[in-house]
Amino acid sequence: MAAVPLQDLSPRLANVRPSPTLAITARAKALQEEGHDVVGFGAGEPDFNTPQPVIEAAIQALHDGATKYTPSAGLPALRKAVSEKLLRENKLHYNPDQVVVSCGAKHSVYNALQVLLSPGDEVILLAPYWMTYRDQIILADGVPVVVHSTAKDHFAPSLDAIQEAITPRTRAIIINSPCNPTGAMIPRDVLEGIAELAVQKDFWIISDEIYEHLTYDEPPVSVAGFSKAVYDHVITITGCSKSYSMTGWRIGFMAAPKPIATAVSMLQDQVTSNPTSFAQYGAIAALHLPQHDVETMRLIFEGRRNLVMELLHEIPGVATCRPQGAFYAFPSVPLLEGETDADLAQTLLEECHVAVVPGSVFEGPGHIRLSYATGEDRIRVGLDRLKRFFAHRVV
Repeated sequence: MAAVPLQDLSPRLANVRPSPTLAITARAKALQEEGHDVVGFGAGEPDFNTPQPVIEAAIQALHDGATKYTPSAGLPALRKAVSEKLLRENKLHYNPDQVVVSCGAKHSVYNALQVLLSPGDEVILLAPYWMTYRDQIILADGVPVVVHSTAKDHFAPSLDAIQEAITPRTRAIIINSPCNPTGAMIPRDVLEGIAELAVQKDFWIISDEIYEHLTYDEPPVSVAGFSKAVYDHVITITGCSKSYSMTGWRIGFMAAPKPIATAVSMLQDQVTSNPTSFAQYGAIAALHLPQHDVETMRLIFEGRRNLVMELLHEIPGVATCRPQGAFYAFPSVPLLEGETDADLAQTLLEECHVAVVPGSVFEGPGHIRLSYATGEDRIRVGLDRLKRFFAHRVV
């Protein structure tokens, strides 16, 4: 069968970019297969195994024959568990029929955009942002409108800049706090300002709270809890991937006003149907884990955060903000004339065998993203290589 020319494919793919993190991961694996010792700071997933009770629950479900279709929006028991979790931990009251279980939080964000956007609708993105948001907006025929923040302000977005970005076509804003790639948390007063604007200007807040359990200096904030008026403008998204080290299980949750949840459920009927049946039973077990299990992982990440900060401060020409959550550092790096952060990332991989993600991927040029979802010994080895590299570099 002849290859299909790209120009014969749907035009919606024209502005969708391949994942650079996957390309970096593939090259790092190739170097490892050649016998090189590569330190990987690229992966956006916890390096711990899934908790044993979760694994056992999924295995038991398989033995019990739970391998058939479930309701597209998820098992009633799981939707109830999510509802209870949101009330217990986030002080948010969502009935089970306001919850939709999808194939990861990424899928939940995609579903939200698909049901909200008409062609030409605008969605505000706070840069640096997770690059998937942009492409998902485009796939929903929307228009990304980017509001930038800087390390000088600890990557806290400006309310004035957000207000200036609002137009009659503004349909939504996506917030992610703690943030991938910076690890920054949006200050509460800024969140309150965004919420007030959403109510005044009548647009949606898509609140991606996937890193909610991985905060270090202050507790996370769920925007939907500010008031009833705000609640009616918020789609809250979270999942199992980061909190319970279940990235491959692909279980995410959306909680929203009933009309949105119903629309998303109808959409999912025609796209994926239900998330994997036995993975849902594992998710039920995850949501009933003792808080101590999640706290143990959080404390390990906090220790790694502190180590990364200590070691980055020893590297000449490199500066970074202290991450408040997630498991990423986003340092600025010295570049040669004409060099981009993507060029630098390639050089670090080929010459130092250290895998990082260039900041321009997230509209944060001049930075690199380091994931510290790896052991302290590997963090020390990798950052020592970076220290020696930058010590001999003349910019």
